[in-house]
Amino acid sequence: MTNQGIDTELADFERRARENQIRLNTDLKRSYDFIICGGGSSGSVIARRLAENPDCQVLLIEAGGNDEAESVLDPAQWPTNLGSERDWGFQAQPNPHLDGRALSMSMGKGLGGGSSVNVMVWAHGHRSDWDHYADESGDSGWGADAVQAIYRRIENWQGAPDPQHRGTGGPVWVQPAADPSPIAGAMLDAAQELGIPRFESPNGLMMAGEGGAAYTDMLVRDGRRHSLYRAYLRPWSDRPNLTIMTNTLVHRILFEGRRACSVEIERAGDIRLIGASSEVIISTGAINTPKLLMLSGLGDRSELTRLGLPLVEHIPGVGQNFQDHVAFCCTWEYHRPIAPRNSGSEAKMYWKSRPELAAPDLLLCQAEFPVPSERTGALGVPEHGWTMFGGLAHPQSRGRVRLNSSDPHAAPIVDANMLSHPADVEAALACVQLCRELGAAAAFKPFIKREAIPGEGNPIDYRFVRDAAVTYWHQSGTARMGRDDKAVVDSTLKVRGVEGLRVADGSIFPTVPTGNIQAPCAIVGERAAQFIRDMYHI
Repeated sequence: MTNQGIDTELADFERRARENQIRLNTDLKRSYDFIICGGGSSGSVIARRLAENPDCQVLLIEAGGNDEAESVLDPAQWPTNLGSERDWGFQAQPNPHLDGRALSMSMGKGLGGGSSVNVMVWAHGHRSDWDHYADESGDSGWGADAVQAIYRRIENWQGAPDPQHRGTGGPVWVQPAADPSPIAGAMLDAAQELGIPRFESPNGLMMAGEGGAAYTDMLVRDGRRHSLYRAYLRPWSDRPNLTIMTNTLVHRILFEGRRACSVEIERAGDIRLIGASSEVIISTGAINTPKLLMLSGLGDRSELTRLGLPLVEHIPGVGQNFQDHVAFCCTWEYHRPIAPRNSGSEAKMYWKSRPELAAPDLLLCQAEFPVPSERTGALGVPEHGWTMFGGLAHPQSRGRVRLNSSDPHAAPIVDANMLSHPADVEAALACVQLCRELGAAAAFKPFIKREAIPGEGNPIDYRFVRDAAVTYWHQSGTARMGRDDKAVVDSTLKVRGVEGLRVADGSIFPTVPTGNIQAPCAIVGERAAQFIRDMYHI
């Protein structure tokens, strides 16, 4: 087909999809078979997989808007979404372990969720992550071998063939960073100088052992962001059995007895109930998911009583176990400017804070521009430079999400509690030291003038890591999967003690995955959809 024919076909699809969604939104049904709350990374996958059965009426409800903006589609513009209407704009509580600093907790708001505003990194997670989830849940289907088979099925991998780990026929277009910056290549060469192995891809074999370094795998196609919404849901938006509601807030889930039966929503000031004849699936992220569960009467009894909320089921783990990848940024000044390419982050590394570890506990991404914290900026930010964004892949600190109010519009209280565990401080010091050694490697000599942050001669100590700490925005764990009394969902993601309700997003992970979390969230969506299809024979 010619380019003109492709353009005509695409324009015809966009017209059909737009008219279809206007029609479906204008004539909303009183009830749907399945309601998915949240159109992010996991929710997009679930809605598509359920709607593939034409007999299923599927409603997806998203609080944000569409993804049709250059700030979303142009990979280089991703930072402009932070703090915009496409960001929930959460703020963590002042943290005594960070000298009272309150970190930004950005989360994607709009179709695609985080996959529409993030750095487009596709990271499978380490084998040990998935085998741990299998142990915690008692279901081998969460194990590394089973999950690898899902990755092979859903990927359309554009790099060097690797049939053991990568697939080529799926909906998710994955490619290595195209024509990467010389600064990205220098990082990989520097890693090798330090004895850290280099791999063809940061997925597959690299994530089965001690770690290594590689060019980043990205969700970018033809120079445009290829979010999980674009990969899964948008191609299905012309179907008559899939209704996509945007700019709509879910207030709460309602129950008949112990069964979820409907959702209360608000759109343009209008509040209404919509029924779910089979199930409601919550996919609103690790901050909004515990909030929605608690507003619906599912959580710790004392917390709900404090706000006068009626209790449906006492689930003390709701909102507990909050985790995120905390990072510490070191910056170097260029001899002369080097323009960022792609998303501005094209190489990454997983490595160990201690040599005796069997798997990596550090996560490092190279950024082709200066990234100070509000405090380390006082050390002097170069006009042109690059940053090593080094963080903790397996933090031991645990935080909590609580309700601030029974008002659905009120932001919850996020106590991130980063660096509260002494082991995290030790790992942070080792991480910054590794960043410093990378920057001092011979591979960077042609490019850099000096170390700007922490700054040559300045010590690496607790004060620096406390002041430098920022977040990767990989919030996880607040509705975790497991078999103990603090678990919120079981191995099939069903919420404890009630029927007709599941959670499927990053909140279900018992521990935050090693690396960026959008790919693991796609796995959560695929598994949730399969559990539902098996249960209802659809």
